[in-house]
Amino acid sequence: MKICFATNNKKKIEEVKAAVGEGIEIVSLQEIGCHEELPETGDTLEHNAFQKANYVKDHFGVDCFADDTGLEVDALQGAPGVYSGRYAGEPRSDERNIDLLLKNLEHSSDRSARFKTVIALLIGDEKFKFEGIAEGEIMTERIGNAGFGYDPVFTPKGFSKTFAELTMDEKNQISHRGKAVRALIQFLNQRKF
Repeated sequence: MKICFATNNKKKIEEVKAAVGEGIEIVSLQEIGCHEELPETGDTLEHNAFQKANYVKDHFGVDCFADDTGLEVDALQGAPGVYSGRYAGEPRSDERNIDLLLKNLEHSSDRSARFKTVIALLIGDEKFKFEGIAEGEIMTERIGNAGFGYDPVFTPKGFSKTFAELTMDEKNQISHRGKAVRALIQFLNQRKF
């Protein structure tokens, strides 16, 4: 089975390709000829995921899935949430997003947070949704060089390392995206398309 992952984020594609097994070929937007930025104007992760997947399905006619992920920080009433990728404004910058997050938390003793991923899957005329959550806390400084986004400041519950210190395999076992992708893959493997 061939299915498009509707993202331009090479790191996300690498993570998902590492998580899928035999029999499912993941292709990128570039590989289907989509070079534009996908719309992402929803006010929920689910809305954004379906908006991106619908765009690809409508314009390129391929089965696809899209995700949206947000970091929800308790002390910031769930912010940055759906705005995680552009928390510090445009142009998008992981470094500036982390700087703003750490600044906004510098006087907070509550560092609890979670990553949440929603995957929207469009196959034929059917739509499906999968979710994954990783609980953890925000560090006071960056630690580690792997991963992307807020990974250098997020330590998952039960671990002493940030996502940016874990290998891709270790991260995939416990991450929000890893959980959502496993649910997606289990679903795809159980269905005969």
